[in-house]
Amino acid sequence: MERTAPRRRRRRTAHPVLGTAVAVAVTGALTLTGLAGSAQAADVNVAKNAGFESGLANWTCSAGSGSTVASPVRGGTAALKGTPAGQDNAKCVQTVAVKPNSTYTLSSWVQGGYAYLGASGTGTTDVSTWTPGSTGWTQLSTRFTTGASTTSVTVYTHGWYGQAPYFADDVAVTGPDGGGGTDPAPTIPAAPSGLAAGAVTSSSVALSWNAVSGATGYTVYRDGVKAATATGTSATVTGLAADTAYTFSVRATNAAGESAGSASVSARTATQGTGNPGPVTSVPKHAVTGYWQNFNNGATVQKLSDVPAAYDIIAVSFADATATPGAVTFTLDSAGLNGYTVAQFKADIKAKQAAGKNVIISVGGEKGSVAVNSDASATAFADSVYSLIQTYGFNGVDIDLENGLNSTYMTKALRALSAKAGAGLVITMAPQTIDMQSTSGEYFKTALNIKDILTVVNMQYYNSGSMLGCDGKVYSQGTVDFLTALACIQLEGGLAPSQVGLGVPASTRGAGSGYVAPSVVNAALDCLTAGTNCGSFKPSRTYPALRGAMTWSTNWDATAGNAWSNAVGPHVHALP
Repeated sequence: MERTAPRRRRRRTAHPVLGTAVAVAVTGALTLTGLAGSAQAADVNVAKNAGFESGLANWTCSAGSGSTVASPVRGGTAALKGTPAGQDNAKCVQTVAVKPNSTYTLSSWVQGGYAYLGASGTGTTDVSTWTPGSTGWTQLSTRFTTGASTTSVTVYTHGWYGQAPYFADDVAVTGPDGGGGTDPAPTIPAAPSGLAAGAVTSSSVALSWNAVSGATGYTVYRDGVKAATATGTSATVTGLAADTAYTFSVRATNAAGESAGSASVSARTATQGTGNPGPVTSVPKHAVTGYWQNFNNGATVQKLSDVPAAYDIIAVSFADATATPGAVTFTLDSAGLNGYTVAQFKADIKAKQAAGKNVIISVGGEKGSVAVNSDASATAFADSVYSLIQTYGFNGVDIDLENGLNSTYMTKALRALSAKAGAGLVITMAPQTIDMQSTSGEYFKTALNIKDILTVVNMQYYNSGSMLGCDGKVYSQGTVDFLTALACIQLEGGLAPSQVGLGVPASTRGAGSGYVAPSVVNAALDCLTAGTNCGSFKPSRTYPALRGAMTWSTNWDATAGNAWSNAVGPHVHALP
């Protein structure tokens, strides 16, 4: 290929502090023998590991001053970082094989502090060039000609004493092959993984994904159309319509071409004037919710990555109360979960979201003691949950307060959280049966107060004994009539069918009482949505938009061989 280079000239470097023109002295390194000859070889980049994708392989840095970093990078997934210290200028060298009597172009992209690039042992005039530093990537370039018997040249980059670290990437020594060859030509990279939606506004969606080895860039597609490009592993797609759902995918690129597309992720922009700091995915029309245990109580210990794909909403259980009334926090029980790390947990959240799932933080539980009963505690609740969304990437929050709830202040708290998090926030609730017997109850009032931002109420149809149905009759738990007649109260009491789900234990060990076989859950779903497979109670009308079902817990489900999700999951997803 044709090469271009700046005009040949002898370069001298100025001392960056004194400003005096001094010659740069360089020392030799390990010499590799090349082949001399008179024929002009095809131009190649004779530098090896020129993009530092293989760490410091083929490079030697002084006094341990060099390392590779994932950011900033100019291309690919790594770059060199040189950190001057004391009397060391963070010099990194590589000896390359060259042909005698040949001209080479030496270049590199740099940023950060003072950065030098040069070649020594050329057999003619050694060269160097430098920059006093820059906040973005700047290309340094020079040329040298080898002597009549020169078969190797040492190229180097370094910083300057007492100055900030420098970064270098994509080094090139372009000229005839001296017998050492060059790095293999690039191959089309693999498809990116881990695509996840992050912060949204009314006109933009932020995306992130995992780095792909060998990629020099990425292309983001919105609904199949190219929307943005990036050199790193994130991008923000702008110019979107407010309160609109979009589907995104990303492809990795390099000189060889473009990869296959990643798994897609969906996100909805916020309504006009709002923003959302957390990842957003769309909850499907019919959804399965499962609680994931952040503790070991004898059920199967799981990572989030172990949760079956049948679950559309995964409620991480539980956030903990703090000394500040209303405020909550979350601490991963790494010891109880067999060494599950926070980094793995966050990565698994992203992976679930990339697969179209929602991961939310649940507040409360049987032993939860979170109290939201004042303006101050409502603000503390909203602020602290919002902080967890930002920290872990949760899609929303689940309210599972079993020790009382104040509808006035919980409404304020959830509306304040929604104002912070935007239209994509997922809000679920898991009241006990007694809490939803009447619209005058605090839980029921809260659900109705936030009906415009509420995703689903998955009432717990267990641990409750007998209860009244919407027809005024008493029904015993553990039957299809118990599920349908009590769901009817919510469906006729003001909640939309899409905001009602059936919450049941995953196994007999998941609750003290109220377990029903998955077949009974499916029969209740059929009765409510289509009027079939009912027991003695049959609703006066059907609710085809019923959201679905919930279980406590994914861990107890796994203990029972995932019998619940294997049966109920497909049935929910096949509802009309």
